[in-house]
This record gives sequence, C-alpha cells and structure tokens, in this order.
Amino acid sequence: MTAASALPGRPSGHAPQGRVTERAVSVLAPNASAMTLDGTNTWIVAEPDAGEAVVIDPGPLDEGHLRAVADAVTREERSVGLILLTHGHPDHAEGAVRFAELTGAPVRALDPALRLGDEGLSGGQVVTTGGLELRVVATPGHTSDSLSFHLPADGALLTGDTVLGRGTTIVAHPDGRLGAYLDSLRRLRSLTEGEDGAGTVLPGHGPVLADAQGAIDFYLAHRASRLAQVETAVERGARTPAEVVATVYADVDRALWPAAEYSVRAQLEYLRERGLLPGDGQEG
Repeated sequence: MTAASALPGRPSGHAPQGRVTERAVSVLAPNASAMTLDGTNTWIVAEPDAGEAVVIDPGPLDEGHLRAVADAVTREERSVGLILLTHGHPDHAEGAVRFAELTGAPVRALDPALRLGDEGLSGGQVVTTGGLELRVVATPGHTSDSLSFHLPADGALLTGDTVLGRGTTIVAHPDGRLGAYLDSLRRLRSLTEGEDGAGTVLPGHGPVLADAQGAIDFYLAHRASRLAQVETAVERGARTPAEVVATVYADVDRALWPAAEYSVRAQLEYLRERGLLPGDGQEG
C-alpha cells in the first residue's frame, strides 16, 4: 500500500519542483497515481552556505529520479550528508538504499529496519548536519513510524503523509491508528502558534500549503466530520467496513474505496475503544 488518498476536501494545485523556501528544494518523483497524487516530493534541505545537504524521502526505486536528486545537490556545490525518512512506505523509502549507494550518506529513520548506519531517529531529536536545525516531530497515525520535521528558520513543517498538499491522508489500519493520528495533528498544530510559529507545510505529496495552521485545522475538522458520518452509518445498520465506505464515501470515486476502507477500519476501532458505537459495533 502506498501513502496518500486523494479524497475530496482540499483545493487542487501542482506539486512543487525546484526551490520553495530559502533552505528547501523539491524534486518530484515520476510516480503519480491516485494514491500518490502528482508523485512523491523528495526534499533537499540545507543552510544557504553549507557544504552538506539533508535529503528527506528519496522516494521510489527509480534510478532516474534518484540521480536527479543527487544532481540537484551537486549543482549547488554540496554533498548529501544525511538521508531521512518520514516513514517506510515504498513511495517514500524504497529508493533509500540505492540513494545511499549513490551518495555515501547514512539513512536515518524511526524503524530500525530502514536505517543504514548506527543512528536512529525519534521525536525530540534535532538534526544539525551542515549547520541545519531540523527538529524531529513524532507524528504516528498514518503509520506507526511516521515522523515530521520542523524547519524553524524557514517557518516550515515537512509532514510526509501526515498532512498532504491535496486531499486527505489515510490512516493505514492496523499499523496506523486514529487516536495517535489526531494527537499528531494537534502536536503539529501547536507548532504553528505564536509569532514564530510555522506557517508553511512542505508535504510528501501535492502542493505546498501556505497556511499551515489552516491546513491542520481543516484536517482536524475533516476527521471529526468523518467520525460523525461513520457513527451515523453504523446507527443506520452498516456493520462491515465495506458497508460503511459505501455509505460515507458514496460520492467518492470507487477506485479510492479500498483506500478509504483502511481509514474506516481505524475509525471503527477508535469509536469502539471509546464506547461510542451503538449496538455491538462489530466490524465484520
């Protein structure tokens, strides 16, 4: 399963290519689909005068894309000092080993199985490669190993699949859990507050969002609305995830229903754990 679900609800737009902020450059992977939107945004992040860059999510195992990322770093007279992964889905992480071979850089991730090198990665850490300050934020929910990165100098959040530039992400049940996801959204929301709060979302898929706070508020409201719709569907007799999807996502392209079912399973679990499902509330 890949990362995102282009379900309705957010404005359309084009994925970024090239320089987006003073420190962040995007290289778009050629893996566009209903699940990956325009493709995976691979991010190159570096201090303006630094000789080393950090690459976030090399993307799929596509030789042309990986070499394009390496070339983009070289053009700025830098080397790749570190590779970071937001999570382990193949559209973000499959190319990491090959990219490490091309660049000689270690790979850091929350999941030990994805690492190449001695160091792991977890929320609360600060990456300082090339003088960069990149704060690691634990954002489980989409997957259990999901991380985001706060780039305070640019007022930006690199969110992987936790917040997308278009559509809404799936909660990849059973690995992903809705309660954890809602907590992660609130954690990111807190980073947008105050005069120095992050204002921009640099997502793993889709266009850059210039209103980080508004985007996260939308996600929280969307999840609350979907939960209410799922609860109503169960009250009216839907018992399996497929039945709930057919009711709640009736206006969505059926090609996306299998992806929506992952989120519905997570929503049913969330409601059941809190005693909010009427009757037996069985998934089937």
